Amino acid sequence: MPATRGQGQWALGYREPLNQNEQSKKDSNPLTVKSRILDIYAKGGFDSIDGGDLRGRFRWYGLYTQRAQGIPGGKTAVLEPEELEAPYFMLRIRIDGGRLTNEQLRTIGEVSTEYGRDVADITDRQNVQLHWIRIEDVPAIWERLDAVGLDTTEACGDCPRVIVGCPLAGVDGAEVLDASGVLEEVRARYIGDPAFSNLPRKFKTSISGCSVHCTNHEINDVAFVGVRLPDGTVGYDLWVGGGLSTNPKLAVRLGVFVEPARVAEVWAGVTSVFRDYGYRRSRMHARLKFLMADWGPVKFRQVLEDEYLTGPLPDGPAPATPPTPDRDHVGVHAQSDGRSYVGAVPRAGRTSGRQLQRVAELAELYGDGQVSTTAQQGLVVLGVPEENLEPLVGCLEAEDLRVRPSVFRRGVLACTGLEFCKLAIVETKARSVDLYAELEKRLPDFDEPITINVNGCPNSCARFQTGDIGLKGSIVDGEEGFQVHLGGRLGEDAGFGRKSRGLKVTADGAADYVERVLRSYLDHREDGERFATWARRADEALLK
Repeated sequence: MPATRGQGQWALGYREPLNQNEQSKKDSNPLTVKSRILDIYAKGGFDSIDGGDLRGRFRWYGLYTQRAQGIPGGKTAVLEPEELEAPYFMLRIRIDGGRLTNEQLRTIGEVSTEYGRDVADITDRQNVQLHWIRIEDVPAIWERLDAVGLDTTEACGDCPRVIVGCPLAGVDGAEVLDASGVLEEVRARYIGDPAFSNLPRKFKTSISGCSVHCTNHEINDVAFVGVRLPDGTVGYDLWVGGGLSTNPKLAVRLGVFVEPARVAEVWAGVTSVFRDYGYRRSRMHARLKFLMADWGPVKFRQVLEDEYLTGPLPDGPAPATPPTPDRDHVGVHAQSDGRSYVGAVPRAGRTSGRQLQRVAELAELYGDGQVSTTAQQGLVVLGVPEENLEPLVGCLEAEDLRVRPSVFRRGVLACTGLEFCKLAIVETKARSVDLYAELEKRLPDFDEPITINVNGCPNSCARFQTGDIGLKGSIVDGEEGFQVHLGGRLGEDAGFGRKSRGLKVTADGAADYVERVLRSYLDHREDGERFATWARRADEALLK
């Protein structure tokens, strides 16, 4: 029987590309673009770059063209890509698991200062993004990164993106198990493997044994979550099919127990299911979450076990409820070895090369030299003896890296925004800083944990659907503004924020609105009620 056209699922026999992106990947494996960058484009400059490479295959090595300065958000959907872009790049450095040696952090800082106008952003997937990168400088940057064991391979593109992991793996006494070994095994075996370099869309992974679930497993394509069996055996619960953007879905449990020795096999199996059965016709419909929604966990498990694994997986328990709703590792906390770690909050993820070099210096002076990035855009200095804690905290605070931040600064996430991103409608970084600073002045006694996620467009890089208060960039009355989402939450009673009809605010009016809704919460909440719970049940009149 001839293959039906369907959704372009390879496993059903249809291999012909169904859109321009699929054709581009068939024409040339995106991993081959590295040699052209080194041998042709870095020598010929920006104007020598083939368009298919520039706006497509470059992503497999962490390169996106940067937004030209001065183009307002209202032009984002009107102009062509070549009209929006500047001859500079955002370069994403992948940091699997978030852990950095002192030399690695110092090198990232130096590269930012020397080649990226001293700008660096910590993302909510533990990467560091640089800006203002010239194609002529990319070979030298790669050489510097490679010398310390870092790279940008598959930091973007239709491939396995960075693997998020607990920044405290191996040192947190409360963790279920140390996942750093299996995370590194998956990274070493499969990142850059041509077998997985052409997936239907991006593919996001979490592998963690963290007891507070800091890697947000519910919104990853595949997640391995640390669990303990009644007899004390530790391993992983497997979640599949999470993702946000314009059609958000929470991952679902397959109900299996994965022994640490089988994590790499199972990861490759889930990724292969996505590669072979994932939908490739429409880019909007090509994420794994849509396949999971159509199949359900029972069928997905059956296909995974029957077609891709060496044997079935045993049933397993769900993860334990975290002891705290906070997932950010901010503050001073004890490690399992008697020393402590110190978690600090930058300014909405924005830092600089010089600041990163200073953190490396402080980590070497006061800790064991290691620093981790977190999935909440933070930094953690590891291995700090008790006598060094207060000196380190003082130095970090002097750098405006808050170890004891306000609830507003602690809870803010912000994407790249209009400053550099071609998809953005609204500026986010500076507005987020202004927002939390204003709330600190207006509500100085507010001490309930609160998350405020500020996104420049609908693509949810800052996870606006999962924040207590999610602000999604849009044009409001002809100017920059936000559509408001309220009551998003992960963990217990996970769900996405509600949208009230017509609830939009201008960017300049965001602080007034957030203050108003938080005061309404304080006046009408029940004893012990968290904001997300209240926002989901509150009358719409209280949310205006």
